Amino acid sequence: MISPVCVAEVHVEHYLPGLQISLSMLPGCTTQPHSISSGVYLRLIEYTEALSIFQGQKVAMTDISSLTGLRKDAQRNRKHILDVARQAFVSEGVNVSMDAIAKKAGVGAGTLYRHFPSKDALLASLLDHHHLVLEQQRLIIEAEESDSGRSLEKWIDALGDWMLAYHGLPEPLQAACQAQSALTPACLNVIDKTETILQAAQNDGLARRDLNGRDIFIAALAVAWASGIKVADQRTRVVLSDMLKKGWGASETQPKS
Repeated sequence: MISPVCVAEVHVEHYLPGLQISLSMLPGCTTQPHSISSGVYLRLIEYTEALSIFQGQKVAMTDISSLTGLRKDAQRNRKHILDVARQAFVSEGVNVSMDAIAKKAGVGAGTLYRHFPSKDALLASLLDHHHLVLEQQRLIIEAEESDSGRSLEKWIDALGDWMLAYHGLPEPLQAACQAQSALTPACLNVIDKTETILQAAQNDGLARRDLNGRDIFIAALAVAWASGIKVADQRTRVVLSDMLKKGWGASETQPKS
């Protein structure tokens, strides 16, 4: 039986390097508290409870309102903006303008930009939930799959789901790999995890040794982008993912060392 791993469904409040906020487990959750982090920044949490990813136990979370410095009305404004932006990105994709989001939220542009200095910062906040779902999937793959090649294959599929959280998301993710943005820490975090999974497959002779985690990440981005264009159909991602697998898979004649 897999021990529950309790993590939080969160949206970012602030980036505060060096500050660590840990989860406090309620009775029935047997794991030790886990800290919430993403990329190189530890993040503050705005929700007061979350769900265990395996067994549904509730976990209590530190009340951090005094640490964020945000008044209650400012916190409500921020959450409202996030809810509106999430709906806009789901229905219209990430190309919806910040001005349009401000209008939909019924706030001034200045209020929006005080909370989120750029669209990438807004996206990074909304992607926190998806990033945690991706981490859930990684833990499940790690627990259930003993074949390192299959683990890599399943991880790449999970990457595709993360990259397609919103229509048009592959473009800003790709840009974040080229230049520093609010999305860069999340991308670097995912690339690092991809590198670890890839290395296990390489050590078992199941993946090409001339590849690294960034290569796999960029290739998965390309598949996600192609899967999201208007001319793509349901078969497109399956075919392209199979092509990607043929690209990273080691040939039968490749030595293990």
